[in-house]
Amino acid sequence: MDFNALYHANFALLDDAVTDWSTLIKHLAELKKDAEDGLHRAANQADWVGVNAQVSKQFIGKTAGEFGEAHTQATTIHNVLRDTRDELKDYHRQLTDAVARGQGKHLTVIDTGDGGFTVTGNTRPDWSSDPSGKTSTTSQKDVDDLRDEIQRILSKATESDTSAKTVLTALADQSAMGFSDAAYKDRDAAAEAVKEADELAKLAKKDPDDLSVKDFDRLNAGLKKYHDDPLFSERFATNLGPEKTLTFWANVSDPAVSPELTRERRAQLGELQQNLGLTLATASQSDTADMTDWKRHMVDIGDQPVHGKRGNILGFQVMSNLMRAGDYDDDFMRDYGKKLMETERKFTDDGKHYAWQRMGFDPYLNHMKGDSGWDPVSGYLKGLSNSPDAATDFFNDDFIPKDGDHKHAVSNFKYLFEDRHWPHESNSDLSQGESIDGRNNLAAALEAATTGHPAGELPTADTPPHNPGQTKLFENIVSSVSDDNGRLTDHSYMSDSMGQIASEYLPDIDRATTDVDQHPDKSDGDGTAAWQRIQKLYPVDGSAADLDHREVTRFLFAVGQNPDGYAAVEVGQKNYMGKLMEYHLNPDLPADQRPNHDLELTVRDIARHSGQVSGTLAMGRNEAVAGPADAQDKDFDHSVSQWKNVLSGGIGTGVGVGTSFIASPVVGAGVGGAAGTATSVVLEELFKDAEGSAKDDAGSKMGENWQNGSENNMKYTRRAAYEAAKAYHLPHSDDVATWAESSSSQGFGEGGDYMERVGPELVTDI
Repeated sequence: MDFNALYHANFALLDDAVTDWSTLIKHLAELKKDAEDGLHRAANQADWVGVNAQVSKQFIGKTAGEFGEAHTQATTIHNVLRDTRDELKDYHRQLTDAVARGQGKHLTVIDTGDGGFTVTGNTRPDWSSDPSGKTSTTSQKDVDDLRDEIQRILSKATESDTSAKTVLTALADQSAMGFSDAAYKDRDAAAEAVKEADELAKLAKKDPDDLSVKDFDRLNAGLKKYHDDPLFSERFATNLGPEKTLTFWANVSDPAVSPELTRERRAQLGELQQNLGLTLATASQSDTADMTDWKRHMVDIGDQPVHGKRGNILGFQVMSNLMRAGDYDDDFMRDYGKKLMETERKFTDDGKHYAWQRMGFDPYLNHMKGDSGWDPVSGYLKGLSNSPDAATDFFNDDFIPKDGDHKHAVSNFKYLFEDRHWPHESNSDLSQGESIDGRNNLAAALEAATTGHPAGELPTADTPPHNPGQTKLFENIVSSVSDDNGRLTDHSYMSDSMGQIASEYLPDIDRATTDVDQHPDKSDGDGTAAWQRIQKLYPVDGSAADLDHREVTRFLFAVGQNPDGYAAVEVGQKNYMGKLMEYHLNPDLPADQRPNHDLELTVRDIARHSGQVSGTLAMGRNEAVAGPADAQDKDFDHSVSQWKNVLSGGIGTGVGVGTSFIASPVVGAGVGGAAGTATSVVLEELFKDAEGSAKDDAGSKMGENWQNGSENNMKYTRRAAYEAAKAYHLPHSDDVATWAESSSSQGFGEGGDYMERVGPELVTDI
């Protein structure tokens, strides 16, 4: 900070800037509210069709979110400018006071013209005494004290000005387009985050022999505190650099390299791994030039040995374990995955044999429980489960392209789900048995890739409808499991994700159960009319999956053999059936949205096809109880009852059908108080029955299980139809309920019969 600039500072323009930003914040707050309450909410409630369903709704949601981020960034900028202005005003006052005091002691402060200053004492004889006649002298100490005081003021002002510049520049650089969501209450908080990032990066760069337990604890605590902070994360990652990031984790994880840390902090290694991963994930979302280069370089060195104490660890093996926590940038995940699979292809000779097999003395690279971390594909798939868009692109990408000696392309999905020789993995917590993490992470990544939301979560109103890439992948999953049930039943732990996936494609699945040709010849008027009717009976918002009835049945049979998979689809199907009853029984539904003008036929179709899905699931359940799966009947009821806790009493968008079900403004929530009535009543009854059955220790025979399932399915379907008809004040509600009940029984039986026809080799002891 120049002496002259601070001494003669005019703060009028800075005052105006602070005032302008304050005004802007108020306007943005209003725009944020309008965008969320008006634009965003209206978009979620609108009846989007075709391309609009896949593009416009999502675009509007993101645009509305930009107003919120703009408000956040403007607030932070205002806070930084306000604090800096107030501090500089205070330093200006201190400086003028110091100069004035010096003048009282006959000291002169002179601007040197180069930003500096000098302090001199008096030299004129008439200044040698004051008016009282007493002699007045200026000592060298007075000169030095004033010089030091002014220098301290200028240094503090420089620090204030520089930190403001650093923070404001970092904020502006965070996002190449749009706005950053970095929020700070004041300038000091932002500056402290940047300072802490520099200090922690310096610790992580230490030679492992010099990294103490105290350093470890400070790193862990700092990353835990700041891992969601955009400025901190970007600064830490770029200061540390890609190579040092890999070296740090490889060395800290290795007891042969860091014996003291392993001995003293083994239990905390997983926490540090998580905090470091979350920090890097946040950093990856930054668009700064340094972070862009960091991501590119990390991909480039993925297939290179890490510069640690060992020479047999590749960059991919280390970085993939740091991806197990956090939501990494989609483009980075895409580039990383492409290079990783190129390396996999090279190491396995186009997938012909194993790779990444950990040997006895190799260190564990994963300390967050689960597999050893030696297989980089496992950790990467875990990261993909948090990045839906990148996951969709990854699985649809080619592992082996169609060229040269390859007559057919092999997708990443086919390779990983069907062909890969998965390495035998032990668990990092030293528990007995082979780790299941690799395929389990694969299932979670597929869940994200097909549904459009992170695995383990339910979709919200903001989750986009299915796009062609997602539906293509779901079609491939159904076909693959149908072709070989063992791909799922031999790894039953994957079924929770497969069940959730299926539950969000129930409109597509129910369409397939009708056996109506989805691609009728244009000259076939009856066939075209039939398909149009099915499209209206089971409306789909977004892209629809093209499924085969036989394959769907064999797929559901496999999913139904696992309690978690069974529960996800069964609860989803009951919810979907209730939604359909509410949708089609609404007298205000426009005529062009009705599948036909025969209400009885519509109700019977819904009940019958819903019953077929439940009947197929029941076959899978019975197969699991009767077969070698060692499952108990009450396990299935317990899993169903647990959905009550997931929903917490509310019937959300994500129960069963995701965002694919169309609910237009005409028939949406709040119409006559009807919407949600049938679904809520049915699910409450389903959960109540499941809770009771789960507590019953008496074992039922297979025939009794089948009969109970059929009767319960009839009961729930009848109740849904009755409640929907009653809510809309339709005459003959009992007749509507009877139609649903009888057709439900028919469909349930058909589901079992059809499964025995299309999969006799799979059905035993039923």
